Amino acid sequence: MRTLPGPTDHVVVVGAGLSGLAAALHLLGAGRRVTVVERDTGPGGRAGRLELGGYRVDTGPTVLTMPHLADEAFAAVGDSLHRRVELIALHPAYRARFADGSQVDVHTDGEAMESEVRRFAGPAEAAGYRRLRAWLERLYRVQMRRFIDTNFDSPLQLLHPDLARLAALGGFGRLDPQIGRFLSDPRLRRVFSFQSLYAGVAPARALAAYAVIAYMDTVAGVWFPKGGMHALPRAMADAAADAGASFHWSAEVTRLERSAGRVKAVHLASGERIACDAVVLTPDLPVVHRLLGRTPRRPVRLRHSPSAVVLHAGTDRTWPELAHHTISFGAAWENTFDELTRAGRLMSDPSLLITRPTTHDPSLAPEGKHLHYVLAPCPNTTTGPSAGTWRGLGPRYRDSLLAELERRGLDGFEASMDRELLVTPVDWTAQGHAAGTPFSLSHTFAQTGPFRPRNLVRGDENVVLAGCGTTPGVGVPTVLVSGKLAAARVTGLRGGAVTRRRPVTEGQRR
Repeated sequence: MRTLPGPTDHVVVVGAGLSGLAAALHLLGAGRRVTVVERDTGPGGRAGRLELGGYRVDTGPTVLTMPHLADEAFAAVGDSLHRRVELIALHPAYRARFADGSQVDVHTDGEAMESEVRRFAGPAEAAGYRRLRAWLERLYRVQMRRFIDTNFDSPLQLLHPDLARLAALGGFGRLDPQIGRFLSDPRLRRVFSFQSLYAGVAPARALAAYAVIAYMDTVAGVWFPKGGMHALPRAMADAAADAGASFHWSAEVTRLERSAGRVKAVHLASGERIACDAVVLTPDLPVVHRLLGRTPRRPVRLRHSPSAVVLHAGTDRTWPELAHHTISFGAAWENTFDELTRAGRLMSDPSLLITRPTTHDPSLAPEGKHLHYVLAPCPNTTTGPSAGTWRGLGPRYRDSLLAELERRGLDGFEASMDRELLVTPVDWTAQGHAAGTPFSLSHTFAQTGPFRPRNLVRGDENVVLAGCGTTPGVGVPTVLVSGKLAAARVTGLRGGAVTRRRPVTEGQRR
């Protein structure tokens, strides 16, 4: 593994999102002095927090899987995720509701899910589920260490016996047909393949290797942090501060000062100059390229994932048919993905994710009230309507979304709202997200593993990237890994094998 040459005693991490905070904790554990600069008033990045008339709203991800990856970052400084954050295991992980009126609870416990599948679709499908679960577990074991939790210096690193094992498991086939080897019920096949949308690829075209996301969602477990998802970055920032990190809030980086192929200092909009030995950049790639002063050439244009419209709704009632996470599938399926990724049209028969965080933490809303988060995938602004178009389209789409919720049984939803916030691609664009999507680059074959934008920067020998635009990719687990991989480029320490020394302070330096 290539590491940064020269001194790396003081590292500036630009961005206090999950990847930046993970990088900071792993660097601190390896004895580096760390300064984190963040343009917002507090930590979180995409996993931010908004106060909305007494409601505490998570502005980003709502699903937490693989919490041990976060715990690795805390452990780097001798701390613990479970000491900092109360995690609630969700049972069911999801509730899936279908256009024909049927529903299935998705359990991560094997016996509970086998029983639910038997009730829902019969004994043959239950036996198929058991085989599918075993396949997902094998797929995860082959992929995680070799292809996800690793720094690639060359595509030749793929030439390993694990590549043959992945091929033997069918990982280079297409996702939907592979799931179909185990399950014939089209509703269940959706439950174990919709996750490819997280990677920005339709199940019919996604590599079967991306079933590893279904493993995370349906086998490894789904958790909810008490206090909302923002509790995770908040706790990571607190742990980093306690371990010696320095934080600069409301601090936007305007330029990088260079000399002899190295970044010598980071300059802030306030005029402050922060000298450094190395830099970890976590913003979206367009921001990174602006700071670097160039965009790397690629043989194929980068492709971005679909975007999303999110309606945050504070209500005076809720609906018992909703679980903490409910997936409301439309009748359409293949056509939906074509609309999102190729035709650039809004879903004519949408599939929606409805999250009710007050199910497990009523304190996120005023007493007696409830908080709902409705996510509707939509085309990004390159494929579909432009950011400017969304200014007028947003209110109309909000009305159609509410009408759809009412048609699907959430009667009185609009009348029950006393607070609301609609987020569309125009808002993602304003936050600096390329193509108006918070989901960054899609995981096509040409943007996966060693073919994804690398976390080392040609021409700047002491700069490393982290975040969803670089390796390994999009999602809470993978951005946590990206922070660890970025730290490893600085320290030379692989994986979670970081030391737990106290960080070097300025006083010790003198």
